[in-house]
Amino acid sequence: MADGIEYELMRFRTADGDDTTVYVVRHPLEGTRLSVVCFPEPTRLDHWCMQTGHREAMVAGFFVRDPYRPLGEVRVGGERVPHEPVVEPWGSARACVHIDGAVRIAARRSLGPEPGGDLVQAGPLLVFEGRSVFDGSDREGFSRGAGQLDSDITVARHPRCALGVGADELLAVCCDGRRTGVDAGMGLDELARLMMSFGANEAINLDGGGSATLVHRGHLLNRPYSDYDQPAPESRPVVTALLFDRA
Repeated sequence: MADGIEYELMRFRTADGDDTTVYVVRHPLEGTRLSVVCFPEPTRLDHWCMQTGHREAMVAGFFVRDPYRPLGEVRVGGERVPHEPVVEPWGSARACVHIDGAVRIAARRSLGPEPGGDLVQAGPLLVFEGRSVFDGSDREGFSRGAGQLDSDITVARHPRCALGVGADELLAVCCDGRRTGVDAGMGLDELARLMMSFGANEAINLDGGGSATLVHRGHLLNRPYSDYDQPAPESRPVVTALLFDRA
């Protein structure tokens, strides 16, 4: 492609012998400007991209309802956005995407008290220094802090989204799930191994489930299912997103 963006569609076979659909969009690291957007009201990302002309985007961090606000720290242009803090002692452990010239994926505690640029907290961290770091332990408190989410996201297979940073590219990855006999979804351990196979040196899990959303060339790639075997897929309004623009 003239802009260097490459798209792949594949089927992934789980350890149990089930299949799921995986979407991969590869953005050249040099020439891509990654940024965080936080919506004032929950917004269906694919509809927003169509209205605003943003052709490449994916869901970012988690959120809480009543009122809707990000769960975990968010910064845009160095300014902190109002959010629901992650319960302690997990706030400093939760992984973030940090963009300040370079794109970095790391635990919040390693980024300093007032990081510049854009930041969105999500997690858990999947890959670090080219190796899977998801071994089933609860280093970031997703099991013990599951009360802030709809459920314990570390359990079972679900639709998932992840961002990876490779040697010369950004990897936007999404998988379908919650469709009996069609798309099983993925576990976080499977997602970590898949991100490594794609060439990610660092990778982070983003919001998934019914919020899983990946937009490529202005179109929604994945089929978001909030409930198992619902009649038709439909994107869910989200609160934060990652935008991939040409530098």
